[in-house]
Amino acid sequence: MKIESAVSIKDVKKSFDGGKEFVLKGINLEIPKGSLTAIIGFSGTGKSVMLKHLLGLFKPTSGSIEVLGTDLSKLSDDELTKFRCKFGVLFQSAALFDDMTVMENVCFPLFEHRRDLKESQVFRIAEEKLHQVGLESKHFGKLPSQISGGMQKRTGLARALALDPEILIYDEPTTGLDPILTEMVDNLILSTHKLREGVTSIMVSHDLSAAFRIADHIAMLDSGRVLLYGTPEDFFKTDIELVKRFVTKGMKHQ
Repeated sequence: MKIESAVSIKDVKKSFDGGKEFVLKGINLEIPKGSLTAIIGFSGTGKSVMLKHLLGLFKPTSGSIEVLGTDLSKLSDDELTKFRCKFGVLFQSAALFDDMTVMENVCFPLFEHRRDLKESQVFRIAEEKLHQVGLESKHFGKLPSQISGGMQKRTGLARALALDPEILIYDEPTTGLDPILTEMVDNLILSTHKLREGVTSIMVSHDLSAAFRIADHIAMLDSGRVLLYGTPEDFFKTDIELVKRFVTKGMKHQ
């Protein structure tokens, strides 16, 4: 039985200078629906640029990107804005609004995109998402500056879940965190993925130990291409010298 793809990237190339130099040099990648996929690679290999293509923030110079069966390049700006409601994104720094409380941060996407809901319904959904990520009610009225880094990550994830997205994207979720907090965020990502059946999770990460521990599939980018895509086991068995070196050094440093 063929596994349905949540994301299908076909020969995607991206140049920002009219074709003199390409950041993406022919990316080919199929991300299965319902999987947790980690994107790894050296800095400057195109991970963030690829992520922005998935969100429709960049359009490829050539090639195609289909997300949930929709070719993003064929959508108008309004259609793209609506389509992005299918995504939930946890940014590297949580990216919370400083002048909004924890509760208001989670309510924000609901007030923006679900205007059919009553205010009481919005607050009920936000409360449910905050409890889902393990945040206690006593923190709901606090500003981001009044809660810990771990709580900020939980709030950011609750906001990402607010619209019940079909795809969850984690952009370097543990960069700059201490080992205890890193493990908490990794476990939160895994538990969230397991709780939400059918949701596709995509994690861009430098944290190789987390990638190999929690991901179903891993894609390693190098020089704007996918160097290897497979299960964690495939990475440990590979004969590709650059992959072996990257994995060995990456795991030693963690």
